[in-house]
Amino acid sequence: MTDLSVRIGDITLANPIMPGSGTLAEGMADVFDLSRLGAIVTKTFTDDLREGNAPPRVAELQNSTLFSIGIPSKGTDYYLNKTVPFYQKFNTPIVASISADTTEGFGALAAKLSDSGVVAIEANISCPNLKKDGLAFGMDPVATEEVIRAMKAATHLPVWAKLSPNVGDIAVIARAAENGGADALVTANAMLAMAIDIETWQPRVANLMGGITGPATKPVIMRMVYQCAQAVSIPVIGCGGVSNAADAIEYMLAGATAVQMGTQSFVQPTAMVKLLDDLTAYCERRGIAKVSKLTGAMRMFSPEQLARQGSL
Repeated sequence: MTDLSVRIGDITLANPIMPGSGTLAEGMADVFDLSRLGAIVTKTFTDDLREGNAPPRVAELQNSTLFSIGIPSKGTDYYLNKTVPFYQKFNTPIVASISADTTEGFGALAAKLSDSGVVAIEANISCPNLKKDGLAFGMDPVATEEVIRAMKAATHLPVWAKLSPNVGDIAVIARAAENGGADALVTANAMLAMAIDIETWQPRVANLMGGITGPATKPVIMRMVYQCAQAVSIPVIGCGGVSNAADAIEYMLAGATAVQMGTQSFVQPTAMVKLLDDLTAYCERRGIAKVSKLTGAMRMFSPEQLARQGSL
């Protein structure tokens, strides 16, 4: 039997599979046993009430989906009194994903979650920083470090920094998050994108731009996961285009400790369970005693192999 457990900082998960924030709703409990997941990452919420963006908010593209949901939120009280108790019925650690407009807001919200029953807080730092002219926290290494540092000062819970892919050098942001005290990185959020309807000449989503997710993004995020894993000593969680066990294995070979699945769950609601079963079968077929052995195990070509290939 393969040991599927993985460690992310001080937390041990039964397996490395979890949903991406915003892709698991309470109704999924009627589809499969949520206790089978390594962790439950809940939808990003804010301290205040928010409606999110106006529709249309979703556009299906080739091998990807454009989302412009915004961050609709029912606030902290609802999260603590309704969301957390619902997911506590399952034998699965809960990770709270949060967003705020200021560094102080992130810290204050993290403090409110300290004794809520969640095991970690995922900081969605792709949101605009009102004190930096709307530039996303995750696009600025100084702002990234400040936000994570504020959260760490406000709570005893582990903090995971969910990085934005919309940067020139993600390793710089990764190191800033680590310097701020992040316990893990989630690499990465959706890529900023847009699409236009050629019949109406209007953008496909009302907000003009949104975040593109799905299989088409995987090679780019894969590169970022590898770069982050090389740049920091904390665990990296791969997130972007995970559709099956092969994708998860590939991410782990690139340096990820665990993975998050998002868009594929909309297509196939039981996709995470199938991924877990197929990952187990792969490890048993290959004689891999611990799934954690996959992390960072990519083999580089030797000079001799490259020379042989060059001569073909």
